[in-house]
Amino acid sequence: MRSSRAYNSGMHAADGLRPRLIPTVRQQGNLMTDAPTIRAFSANEWRVYRDLRLRALADSPDAFGSTLAAETGGLDAEWARHLASSVDSPLNLPLVAEVRGEPIGLAWGRIDTSDPDLAALYQMWVAPSHRGVGAGQMLLKAVIAWARARNASSLDLGVTCGDSPARRLYERAGFQPMGEPQPLRPGSTLLAQAMRLALRGAAEQDGAARRSS
Repeated sequence: MRSSRAYNSGMHAADGLRPRLIPTVRQQGNLMTDAPTIRAFSANEWRVYRDLRLRALADSPDAFGSTLAAETGGLDAEWARHLASSVDSPLNLPLVAEVRGEPIGLAWGRIDTSDPDLAALYQMWVAPSHRGVGAGQMLLKAVIAWARARNASSLDLGVTCGDSPARRLYERAGFQPMGEPQPLRPGSTLLAQAMRLALRGAAEQDGAARRSS
């Protein structure tokens, strides 16, 4: 299965790196047992990932570049291979949000293989029954922290145009519109806005560019 790019917003211990970068995240200042927990998927959780992804596409068809029809027919082996290969890659971060052990959301961070300075957010979704409790913000913060730890200079995503909770979440985190809105998917009348969060200051980016030249 292929992650749809965060236009629109689609772990295990690889090389001993991820446990230090992405610890389990719990809502701070809230000791309630139903507070969301954020962690990375493990390779054998492809069924959990598949079910969340299909729930997201069914619940929010106007929020993603892919569709339920396009992904429903995926073979079990494809789902399993997609998650396992991504969990084992330092360029991917598939995250699950849970409440009392129940999966209630997901997000996917990815580093651009052609340009390791660029990271992207895909597949961001929280179940309607658990919106408003901070799970989306926690998923977003986890991906931002991971992208910074991977030394990415920016984090890109896309969001369907409109004054939506998702758009407001990204704006509060510091994301800025980038370019003109584009169709959500080929043939769609809906538009999606690309957004970018700068993860380094201008001086840091200049220094990184000089070191790589």
